[in-house]
Amino acid sequence: MQSCVWKLCYTCLQTAIDDKEFDIPQVDTPPTLESILNELEDEEEPFVLEDTCILNTDNMDAHSCETSSLASSDSGDPSHLKRRSSQPVKRTVDMSSTVHGCVLRHSLLKGISAQIVSAAVSCTSPCLQTVSGVIAVGTSHGLALVFDTNQALRLCLGTKTTGAEFGAVSALSINHDCSRLLCGFAKGQITMWDLANGKLLRTITDAHPPGTAILHVKFTDDPTIAVCNDSGGSVFELAFRRVMGMRSCDSRCLFSGSKGEVCCIEPLRSPPDFRDHPITHYSLLAMASLTKILVIGLKPSLKVWMTFPYNKSDPSSVPQLAWQFVAVQKMVNPVLAFCKGDTVHFLLVKKEDSGTIHVIKQRQFQLSCDIISLSWINSRTLVLVDSHEKLHVVDRPSQEVLETLDLEQVQLVYNSRHFKSLATGGNVSQALALVGEKACYQSVSSYAGQIVYLGTKSAHIMTLRNWRERIDCLMKQEHFVEALSLAWSFHEGAAKAVVGLYGDSLKRKAVVSDKMIEILFQFAEHALKKCPEQGKIQVMEQHFQDVVPVLVDYCLLLQRADLLFNQLYSRLVENMVAKAVFLESLESYVVADRVGHLTAAIMRDLLDHYHSNGMMDSLERCIVHLDVTSLDIQQVVQVCWENQLYDAMIYVFNSGMNDYITPMEVGPFVIAGQFLYRNENVVMGNKLLVYISCCLAGRAYPLGDIPEDLVVQVKNQVFDFLIRLHSADSSEEEDVFPFIRTLLHFDTREFLNVLAMTFEDFKNDKQALEYQQRIVDILLQVMVDNADFTPSQVGGLFTFLARQLAKPDNTLFVNRKLFDQVLEFLCCPDDDSRHTERQQVLLELLQVGGVVQFNEERLLMLAEKAKFYQICEFLYEKNHQYDMIIDCYLKDPLRKWEIFNYIHNLLSMPGYSHEEKQRVKSKVLKHIRDVVTLDPSKSADLVLFHFTSEVQHIVSELQVREGPHSGSILPQEGDFHELLLDLMCRFAPDQLLSFLHTSQHYRLEDAIQITQKHHCHEATAYLLEMKGDVHGAFAVSLETLKETLCALTAESDSGAKDGRWDEAVRTESVLMKLKESVNDIIVFCHRSCQGLDQKQREVLWFPLLDTMMASQKQVKGLNAKHTSDVLKELTMKVLNAMSSFISLPAIIQQILQDPVYGKGKLAEIQGLILGMLDTFTYEQTLLETTTNLLNYDLHWSLAHLRAAVTRGLHPRQDCCNICLQQYKRRQDASEEIIVFSCGHLYHLQCLQQKDCVWGCASELQRQWRCYKCSAIHGGRVGPSTEPKRDTCDISTPRHRGVFAEATLDLQQEQSWDEIRCLYRGPSRLSMLSEVSHCHEKTGSLFSVQLGTESFQLKLSPPPLFEE
Repeated sequence: MQSCVWKLCYTCLQTAIDDKEFDIPQVDTPPTLESILNELEDEEEPFVLEDTCILNTDNMDAHSCETSSLASSDSGDPSHLKRRSSQPVKRTVDMSSTVHGCVLRHSLLKGISAQIVSAAVSCTSPCLQTVSGVIAVGTSHGLALVFDTNQALRLCLGTKTTGAEFGAVSALSINHDCSRLLCGFAKGQITMWDLANGKLLRTITDAHPPGTAILHVKFTDDPTIAVCNDSGGSVFELAFRRVMGMRSCDSRCLFSGSKGEVCCIEPLRSPPDFRDHPITHYSLLAMASLTKILVIGLKPSLKVWMTFPYNKSDPSSVPQLAWQFVAVQKMVNPVLAFCKGDTVHFLLVKKEDSGTIHVIKQRQFQLSCDIISLSWINSRTLVLVDSHEKLHVVDRPSQEVLETLDLEQVQLVYNSRHFKSLATGGNVSQALALVGEKACYQSVSSYAGQIVYLGTKSAHIMTLRNWRERIDCLMKQEHFVEALSLAWSFHEGAAKAVVGLYGDSLKRKAVVSDKMIEILFQFAEHALKKCPEQGKIQVMEQHFQDVVPVLVDYCLLLQRADLLFNQLYSRLVENMVAKAVFLESLESYVVADRVGHLTAAIMRDLLDHYHSNGMMDSLERCIVHLDVTSLDIQQVVQVCWENQLYDAMIYVFNSGMNDYITPMEVGPFVIAGQFLYRNENVVMGNKLLVYISCCLAGRAYPLGDIPEDLVVQVKNQVFDFLIRLHSADSSEEEDVFPFIRTLLHFDTREFLNVLAMTFEDFKNDKQALEYQQRIVDILLQVMVDNADFTPSQVGGLFTFLARQLAKPDNTLFVNRKLFDQVLEFLCCPDDDSRHTERQQVLLELLQVGGVVQFNEERLLMLAEKAKFYQICEFLYEKNHQYDMIIDCYLKDPLRKWEIFNYIHNLLSMPGYSHEEKQRVKSKVLKHIRDVVTLDPSKSADLVLFHFTSEVQHIVSELQVREGPHSGSILPQEGDFHELLLDLMCRFAPDQLLSFLHTSQHYRLEDAIQITQKHHCHEATAYLLEMKGDVHGAFAVSLETLKETLCALTAESDSGAKDGRWDEAVRTESVLMKLKESVNDIIVFCHRSCQGLDQKQREVLWFPLLDTMMASQKQVKGLNAKHTSDVLKELTMKVLNAMSSFISLPAIIQQILQDPVYGKGKLAEIQGLILGMLDTFTYEQTLLETTTNLLNYDLHWSLAHLRAAVTRGLHPRQDCCNICLQQYKRRQDASEEIIVFSCGHLYHLQCLQQKDCVWGCASELQRQWRCYKCSAIHGGRVGPSTEPKRDTCDISTPRHRGVFAEATLDLQQEQSWDEIRCLYRGPSRLSMLSEVSHCHEKTGSLFSVQLGTESFQLKLSPPPLFEE
């Protein structure tokens, strides 16, 4: 099949399709009349290209289908035509996001689609563009078919002869008044037709270079100017002229494809309402090349106004352009939307007052897909199609995707054949051909709020649904909750892509409200109808729980409580489950104060339902939030009283009857003196305290405020109630003031706090002050001398009174004798009960100002007798007797550990005088022994920070009182370190060695005497070593080792006799100690042997070896084998360690001198001998390997040195680098020349003039340096210069081809560095040197040594040369 192109330009199409014309097949079962009458009228397929505000969409095809994915088709590939027949498109809505509903109405243009199917034999790839009036369709035979608004074929333009000459129609354009049609062809020609009579007006064959297809041809707002874009990437302007009845066309190149191929053009075409916009005078044209966007003006002269490069994107991405007039900041200006890839950019174009065009970049948004089509459907909404043929409706201001449709069944047509210019031989670039794979420019066209998509077998139109349709669409799907949510967004003005909602805000809300009410009724009916008649009650409850709260919520949002409580409730009440769910759902709205008034019927049902289901807490929460006028007070009070709903009862009495006393009379106080003593009534008592507090503070309970005119009255009523002498129904046994007495017993502190807060408001109110005095008198009468109240309660009362009396405007009168009486009661020394509680109460009383009520001397005396040390501290601190506080801390068993912080803070803080601090210091020194006994560490910190000058006195004081073990008193300050050392030897021997390592202030001789006195052997050895007495230190360490070995032998003996396995544990601990002793003495010997001769070393090591060997013979017991193995291991360790300092023959001789081994019993020392031989073999192998490595290194280095020195030199040039003349200046003269290893050549005389010689004066021993290289490096070339590998080295000069003999003596000092540079890693020579030093020091059995400590190799470095 041949390819063809359809171009559709339309406004209104209303067509009735004839069955015969389109060959509709017969059905097996004819439809009934009833089914026909009930069927939707989906046969009339109008397409209307007018303003969507006046668009009548009632007759649109209700194939407003839900779209699923679609596979794309290439117009040039016949295999793409083998697809499924056209089916309804499936819509997918993401309900997790904001509800937008079905935004687009998708309709099938059946009339046009039928023509496409009937023309399928000759036409397979249609494409379209939208303007108003008509639809023009181009075929592959070069014909242009024009349809009218009823989808009827009106004109057939062209002939098959011209089609054979020009090829397929590749582009179409209609001017704004639908009078002219431009057709572009695949072979490059352009024709213009008169749409009134079908006459051919122009045939243009020379507007652009031949051999290229027309990709785009478009009219501008000026009907005499059009633009075209060919497959060569060039853009041309077409200017139509008519002179003397002759029509002509002038072509002008606007953009050459050689500078970058343009694949999309879009002129700014203004709608009828904006024909006079000032921007239209510039005739703007947007062009999209493969790399950038250009905006140019065709008038008054050609000018580039803006270029904008793309971001990085896929080379196959298709550039897209779309203009739209948009209102921005109360001004309407054109906005250009463009994209290439996944990002859409917006450019606002404005005309400045100066006449220039200003382009402003707006916000961009990004999708996660490759966009192949971009269209405006109105000034706020765009419609995008991605490479997977999914359509996205996007709101531009919010950048939110409103809807996504799948266009799989549309079978969109692509224009790949024309982009590849197959009709002219395919002479296009690979980049343009790659973009053409996804190009569908001629298949998508938009105009006035409608978009047409052209498929291979059908045409589809997309329009925005009006707001009612979007709601109805959700309701047809029974998505009532989403429908209500969408309707509410219309009501609040938050919806996107709104069509058909007119008028001001109030009018729009009224219209939407009516629609929402309709939805609510339908939702309720649907819920009742769909409710399962049988099944579990939980299922039915869940069904209505998904419905009823939605109904309530939207009725309240619409402020239509009457609708909710009358019509809707009357319908829901028919179902008992729905009624129950409705009543229970009201709680959250009542508590949130969204519902304040209920009808009498609902209130009655609410009470009955909550009461019958035991939902008393919920009922109480509802009552206290409802308007009291909607309550049946008698019924509510009865229910509250029966179920102890005191909050609700108080609310009803307070708000309904302005009665604030009755709730306390008929409520808890009916059983005053009893109810508050039971644990289950604690909550009730707390509520009563809060209620009294609210009443006295002018607040309503539990919520709100008391009316201002009742505040004083309520307060007085509450006071009168509290101070009543007896209750209304009192008995003879009732105590006086029962209400105050009960509250005091329930919670004294909280009741007094309530009174304290109330008294804060009493200023100039005489009556209130009288109530205040009366309350205080009653409190004293009830609580003082009453055994029913604890000291804490009584103390709380007097603390409360002390606070009130301490106020500057106090008017209370309290008898001072009462305070004395309380003081006697709290400070009774004979009462040991609640000692801490009584002291704390009295302290709190004093802290709030009660001290003014007492005699301080008497108070201090009573406090000391009662052992109230915190009271004493309070009084001493008040009188600045800080030294006396020290005694308080020392005597107080609970707080004596805090004395250190107190002393430190007092002596450190600046707020105390010098005399006060001195008195405190004296007191501390007086009690220093008690302080040290509490915590010696903290005492030491105190002495360090605050008593440095009294250290000697403190030490003397402690020694005098220490007892018979103290020793003599040290009179001098320098003896403190020795004293500390002595104490550590006695009490902390494990820390002694650490102290000796860190301290240097002790006297060495005295320290040795002290450690010897206390038998601290490790410390003694360390001190002797510091003194320099190595052998004395060794003797002490060896003695320690012998003691450990004796202990081990004793353990083995006792274990052998007793046969107890628990001895193994003790033996293991002794072995661990033995290992530590051996390791320590080996380390000591290693450390000491460095400065000793051979005999002195033997004096150290041989006794150690003898001791270890002798101990092996004395091991017995059950663990003898294990102990013997450990001792042999330690002995071998000693032998290995001493072999580094003692020769092996001497060691063997010492072993054989042992009396036991001297008699021929060598089997016992066989292991020792074999171990020594293994060590010898290892060291011999190591030495031989190292020698071989050294020999290899020497041979390799010398060979390379010789090769480098004897290598011939090649000069870089044949002229002297000083005089720049040929090295042979005269043919007959014999001049000496010198060539260096760097390649530079000089005359001998030139070098002598530049003073480039150093070394000996004799001719043979002269050393020359390269003048040029030494000048480059600042003259740093000489005998002492260390050569670099990247610099020219000093080399031996050559004379006339006879080379002087090289002398390398002066460079031998550099040999080590040169050789080291030839290797990577550690030098083997250095390794050998270290081995040599080691054997020289340790007295190896080998007599051959490689050298002394100054071992060096006299090697010269290899000369460096440049390649």
